[in-house]
Amino acid sequence: MLETLTTKVNESLKGSFLEPKDAENVNTTERLISIAAGTYILYKGVKQIFSHPFIGLQEAAVGGILLYRGATGFCPIYNKIGKDSTDLQAIRISERFIVDRPRDEVYSFWRNFENLPRFMKHLHAVTELDETKSEWSANIPNDLLKIKWKAEITREEQNSYIGWQSLEGSMIDNAGKVEFSDAINGLGTELNVEINYFPPAGNIGRGVANLLNGLFEKMVREDITNFKHYVEGQEYQTYLSSQKQEV
Repeated sequence: MLETLTTKVNESLKGSFLEPKDAENVNTTERLISIAAGTYILYKGVKQIFSHPFIGLQEAAVGGILLYRGATGFCPIYNKIGKDSTDLQAIRISERFIVDRPRDEVYSFWRNFENLPRFMKHLHAVTELDETKSEWSANIPNDLLKIKWKAEITREEQNSYIGWQSLEGSMIDNAGKVEFSDAINGLGTELNVEINYFPPAGNIGRGVANLLNGLFEKMVREDITNFKHYVEGQEYQTYLSSQKQEV
């Protein structure tokens, strides 16, 4: 729909001074917001032209600029300062914290990737396929889309380090690592967690990048730090009890 609108607008502007001279530099999310805001402000301005001409014309002009920005995907101001919001941006998250549990226990819990959705709400499920490979699925905010990918462990050191990377051909590139060390005071375990999401190249990747917005990044960051609350709480004790019963 947006592509059709862009084509029609560009054709109608062809040859005029309004014709975009450069490539699109506004991402899909910003364009939709610009169209919605521009429509509202333009409507509001037109209604005031006769009662308050100066204010009405100003609002109509602002609304028109926003509509132009949304319909063409081109922002002259972005172009002037060299900004391009269509660039695919990776999400890189790094958190360091201490949990009040023994290092070997914390490592064993993380090593079983199927445990991650227990405290990471952005993950729908993780299924281990063999000793090193697993299948992951993540929930985009508001359940707009479920992204799936396969990953494999790239490096592993007992009770010290786990690193993983998504397999080639995945819908999204995901990589992460967790470093485990004894806390300085000797009480508990210090974790250094890094998780990265890289949208794939191409039009599909651009669409995924628009979905992996700040809200998704905030969700992932909160999920990582939520591990401390989980592993030090009652829910984790219930998990340990269930594991003992299975043995």
